[in-house]
Amino acid sequence: MKFDELSVEQLEARQAEIAGMETEGATTEEIEERANELEAIKAELDARKEAARKAEEDRKAVENGAGETREKHEEGKTMTIEEIRSSKEYVNAYAEYIKTGKDAECRALLSTNAANDGQIPVPTLVDDIIRHAWENETILSRVRKTYFRGNLKVAFERAADPAYVHGEGTTAITEEDLTIGIVELKPSNIKKWIRLSDEAVAMGGEAFVRYVYEELIYQIVKKLSALLIGAIAGAGTSHTSSAVGIPKIEGEPSLTVVVEAEANLSDEANDPVVIINRLSSAAFNQARVAGNFAVDPYDGRTVLYTSALPAYATADANAVWMIVGDLSGAQANYPEGEGVILKWDDLTEAEADLVKVVGRQYVGYGVTAPGRFVNVKKGSGSATT
Repeated sequence: MKFDELSVEQLEARQAEIAGMETEGATTEEIEERANELEAIKAELDARKEAARKAEEDRKAVENGAGETREKHEEGKTMTIEEIRSSKEYVNAYAEYIKTGKDAECRALLSTNAANDGQIPVPTLVDDIIRHAWENETILSRVRKTYFRGNLKVAFERAADPAYVHGEGTTAITEEDLTIGIVELKPSNIKKWIRLSDEAVAMGGEAFVRYVYEELIYQIVKKLSALLIGAIAGAGTSHTSSAVGIPKIEGEPSLTVVVEAEANLSDEANDPVVIINRLSSAAFNQARVAGNFAVDPYDGRTVLYTSALPAYATADANAVWMIVGDLSGAQANYPEGEGVILKWDDLTEAEADLVKVVGRQYVGYGVTAPGRFVNVKKGSGSATT
């Protein structure tokens, strides 16, 4: 496999695929081959990051007056697909492709490097925007990501017997009684559309591509994060054949509520975080002050904020206002990759000189591992202010 011909998205998808492979039953040669491939992928990704960093330094140097602003190419030199995707010419061509739906200019630049499936690769600029959106979304950046086609079925243990100590010559141990559940991640389209003025459309080039993608991917990622939080908060307390159950306790912001929630996590919850509405932090600070600042109410855990959960003060009785858990127990599956597909409509509101751009991302999501989360609800007798 030639890694230099793959996009960053494809490399990361292969990296995630290898990392998720089972080692049980695999030969030593197979495991070693996977490890070597992971090393090669990591080296390729690191090399591209370094190239992007140097390119950014060169660009800033040119902006400050250093060197010459025109590009020089060796006679007859063939550019790689990554060099083409990173070029200003390709970004400009892609901007026109978004506006018109015509890909002739993009394909002319790609030449023989064009994909066989008819898809036009996005500029590396778009890859960076999507990656940064994930990294900046503190909840989704901790969620497991996969890239399997269609619906993804993930098995989990609903119940299992423990291991036994078997003394020599004693009666054989009983066979394990194992009950399996299966969570099915069914992908759906998350959509966001924006209106652009003719002046915004006229920007063209990198400014236009960045403006459109940054706005759309931010809103789509934000929505996916809210949907995932809603799925965790709305889960039942018991496992079923098709869903992971999440324990639910009652509590208010205090010096002990996070510790009480952590006590309900399994041993596999290795990196629990506290997820609350930012307004709830005021109540925790009040508890900390009342305790003379002697105790951290979050038990040293990272606190992540989301408006998908209600603030404790305004939450309804029995509503989940805090989640404590390890977000690796949730999963997002992208059958079509992490990219955003755009549709351009310059006719519907043409009389107002407005263009509608619709972006969509195809993704399935859910809780796939038991024992990783605990929901904390407001008491039924608590007053709402």
